[in-house]
Amino acid sequence: MSPLKQLNDRIISRVNVNLDEFEFDTGHFVINALDHEKMLKFYAFYGITSHHPIYFHFKNSNIAGSYFLGKCFVGRSAIYKSDIRGDELKRKGDNIRCAKDIPLVEDEMISIRDSLLYKTLVHSNSHNPESPEEFGIRNTISCHYVNIHGSTLEGCFLGPFATVDLMNLHSCIVGEFSYVQVGELFHRKIDPGTIWLKSPNFEFKFKFDKEILDYFVGVNDEHQPRGIMYDFVKEREAAYERLFDVMNLEPIDAPASSAVNRYAVIQGDTVIGKNVLVAQRAFLENAVMGDGSNAQENTYIINSNLAGLCITAHGGKIIHADIGRQTFVGFNAFLYGTKQARIDIGDGCVVMPHTIIAPREPVQIPAEHLVWGLIRSQADVKNHTIALDDLADVRDSLKIGKMTFSGKGSVFIETFKKRLHNILLLNGALYKNGEKRGHAQDDQHISFNIIQPYRTGSRRGLYPSIRIKP
Repeated sequence: MSPLKQLNDRIISRVNVNLDEFEFDTGHFVINALDHEKMLKFYAFYGITSHHPIYFHFKNSNIAGSYFLGKCFVGRSAIYKSDIRGDELKRKGDNIRCAKDIPLVEDEMISIRDSLLYKTLVHSNSHNPESPEEFGIRNTISCHYVNIHGSTLEGCFLGPFATVDLMNLHSCIVGEFSYVQVGELFHRKIDPGTIWLKSPNFEFKFKFDKEILDYFVGVNDEHQPRGIMYDFVKEREAAYERLFDVMNLEPIDAPASSAVNRYAVIQGDTVIGKNVLVAQRAFLENAVMGDGSNAQENTYIINSNLAGLCITAHGGKIIHADIGRQTFVGFNAFLYGTKQARIDIGDGCVVMPHTIIAPREPVQIPAEHLVWGLIRSQADVKNHTIALDDLADVRDSLKIGKMTFSGKGSVFIETFKKRLHNILLLNGALYKNGEKRGHAQDDQHISFNIIQPYRTGSRRGLYPSIRIKP
């Protein structure tokens, strides 16, 4: 039996044990997703900067086409074309805030064991007081274009285009295109297309109809993705190949305070403003990135203008749109305008994660609005948006269309705005006169080293066990 086959079987058995109560077999996805010959073609790579601690340990794993930054251990896992971003790992002496602050006695490390992460984004920003020095992903399978954002996982299966955000999950299934931020979940199955945020002060819930989900982000019997959004991404995959085929590329014209990753695709007449961050695997074509804006991993900004201080979260897609100043476009949102049906979003809006705007006519959303669900026409705006001031007045419950909100709207808005300000600060959008440095400034002088697997012999397909330290 080949070492890759042994690795796959181990991952399947470990995850299936954790999900036994759901009678869920992960083997269908793993067998159809992993092409062993394809996994031999790509090198893995890691970044080094003077601003990030470095420690990598890869053991008995395949990490084809994946990117690592920070401190990371990978053991008995397959990680295919994924980004493991450890630039916000906590340091020795930092505190994790909970009922009582917990000081770290050593640097935090991302630890991935017995897992398959397939075209997945992992962003370290953990809040787990049980293991403050370890950001753990164990016995877990994540499918195409999943976002694991600050969430520790054990024994989970995450469907295509799902997002788990700032939480801990144990033995859970998260359906395709679901966004979950609810603190902690044990032994739960989240239906596809569920948008669910919950805190002690508020709860937001929305669920896409199945026929809508099947059209935009569906899956087949093997949990392989299909639909309009997947087709959109798939059509542009080839543009990334040349980035991996050559070692040196012509630098992108950008101000000294901005950073454009060499593994981002930049095409057409694209303009980069000051303090802009363009992350690896971002795709920009005929885009205007206003000062302080960012395009995070797996984002697409095409034929669109971002006025400034705009956040495009992991997996967000903006096509034929004009985005107002200080507007947030959430995880895996799909703003799919056309030349004839352009999208106009005003200043200070919050486009919720996993929102779909695919209009048949021009659509305009006023400034300072919360946006969610599916918008196909201007008439849909009424049932899928609310002015932030109106939401702030909610004290008990609110229902608009299929969206339900309970709790204090003012706390919901305040929490969101604090988080968005923190994102801008961390990404370097507020950098001025040498102060408030962030990722846009710290990532400017990153260097990349590559690692390749055994191509013959008994370890064919595995990467050498290797430890990289300062």
